Amino acid sequence: MQNATQLELDYLPQLPQDKSPGIGCIGAGFIMADCHLVAYRQAGFNPVAIASRTPQRAQEVATRHGVPRAYQTYRELLEDPSVDVVDIAVPPDVQLSVVQEVVHHGGRIRGVLAQKPLGVDYTQAKEIVRLCREAGMTLVVNQNMRYDQSIRACKTLLNRGVLGEPVLATIDMRAIPHWMPWQQRLGWVTLRIMSIHHLDTFRYWFGTPDRVFASIRPDPRTAKKFEHQDGVCLYILEYENGLRCSSWDDVWSGPALEGAAPDHRILWRVEGTEGVAKGTIGWPRYPAREPSTLDYTTTQQPGYWLQPRWSEVWFPDAFVGPMAQLLCALENHETPEMCGEDNLQTMALVEACYRSAREHRAVSLAEFS
Repeated sequence: MQNATQLELDYLPQLPQDKSPGIGCIGAGFIMADCHLVAYRQAGFNPVAIASRTPQRAQEVATRHGVPRAYQTYRELLEDPSVDVVDIAVPPDVQLSVVQEVVHHGGRIRGVLAQKPLGVDYTQAKEIVRLCREAGMTLVVNQNMRYDQSIRACKTLLNRGVLGEPVLATIDMRAIPHWMPWQQRLGWVTLRIMSIHHLDTFRYWFGTPDRVFASIRPDPRTAKKFEHQDGVCLYILEYENGLRCSSWDDVWSGPALEGAAPDHRILWRVEGTEGVAKGTIGWPRYPAREPSTLDYTTTQQPGYWLQPRWSEVWFPDAFVGPMAQLLCALENHETPEMCGEDNLQTMALVEACYRSAREHRAVSLAEFS
C-alpha cells in the first residue's frame, strides 16, 4: 500500500468571501447546538439570533455559543433586522408551518437552510419549495452527508474519471442511532432518517436513478418502544446505463445493547471499469472524532492502494458545507447544488422506497414527476 496524505482531492466546502450575513437559528436541539453552531463558529459565520420551542433552552445555547440574542419565539426572531438567512432545525412535521411564516419576510430574509427530510413527505416538500421560490428566497436542504469528507473526495475521483465508468456502488450501515422523540409520533425509523443520507449520496455521485426496489422490516429493539415498518431497509437502485447501487441500512445491528459485542460501522464502495474506491464513515463513533476514510486503486497507477487522509470529521465539521453553499449562492447569484428543486428528487426516491416495500415491486421515479 502507498500512503497518500497530501493528494489534491476536493473534500472541503467552498466558503463565501463575505461571512457577515446574519444567521437566525430556529431550533436549539442537538443538531443546532452540537453541529450547526459549532461548525459555524469554526468557519467564521455570523449567527446573530436563536429561538426555540423552549426559550430557556434557546438562551442556554445562545450563551454557550456566543449568539447575541435569544428570542421567546421564532416569530420574534423573524422580525430581527439583522437576520439575513434562517437556519431551520425543527422536526419535519413542524417544518412547513415554520416556512409559511418565514416567507412573509421575503426581501429582507434572502435564504433558508432547511433540515432533511424536507417535510413529512414529497407533497409537503413540494409545497416548501414552492413557497420559497415564490417568496424569492434561496432554499438549500441540509443533506450534509454530501460534505462528509470521504463522500466528497470520492466525488472528485468520479468527476476526474479516475475510476472509469461506474459499475456498482454499495453502502453497508450497521449502527444504532440515537432516536429523536418526534420519531415516535411519526412512526419513522430508518428510511426518512438514515437511508435518506445514502439515497442522496448515490444521487450526488451518479445522478437520479430510474427505479428502485426496496424491502424493509421493523427493528426488534425499537419495535418495543413504538410501532414502525422501516427498521432494517434493503434497496437496489437501477440506472438505465447499467449502473447498480445498493444499501443495507441496519439500525438493529444485532443485540449489541442487550449484551452482545457491538460491531458498528458504515462502509461504502464504488467499483468502476478503471478503478475501485472504498471508504468508512466515522459517524458511528461520535462523539469521538474519527475521520472518515478513503482508499482507492486505479489502472492509472497499477499495483497500489492510495490512502488520502484528513483530520476533519462528518459531525460536526461537515455542517459548514450546507450553510456555506447557501451563502455562496446568495453571494454569486447562482442556484445552489442542494437547492429545494434538487432535493425533491431525493424525497421522491425515499417515497419510492416506501411504495416499493409496500407494493412489493420496483418503483419508477417517473411515478412522482
